[in-house]
Amino acid sequence: MLKKIPHNLSPELVKALMEMGHGDEILLADANYPALTNNSRVIRADGLSMSTLLPDILELLPLDTYSDYQAILMEVIPGDDAVPNGRPQIWNTYEEELKKVFPDYQIKTIERQHFYTYTHKCFTIVQTGETALYGNLILKKGVV
Repeated sequence: MLKKIPHNLSPELVKALMEMGHGDEILLADANYPALTNNSRVIRADGLSMSTLLPDILELLPLDTYSDYQAILMEVIPGDDAVPNGRPQIWNTYEEELKKVFPDYQIKTIERQHFYTYTHKCFTIVQTGETALYGNLILKKGVV
């Protein structure tokens, strides 16, 4: 055991965060995301929601101040009736947590199929237990 490491972060996840370099990206994927289809490096965080996991990851992970974005979301498919007003509620949680550590954060969105392809180059995918639709969030690592 170590002090000050959030208890929700597994040793494998902490190791991955430490191994990432400046500009590397990590996908925090919802429970429905086809993680193994899109990346060979997948860390399981079953049972953990994004609202539980994200603040703990942001406690350790610096965001990229040199990039024009610090996070990426999957665009909502136009007309998706499962998402009222075309904006997933979980995105508010992401924005609140990002603002706490990086007040001037920028988020970009990527069309769904391009998002899947984009995640092939992520350093790793963390498969969470999040059940919210469009609950996928890519974070871009910065420097300490």
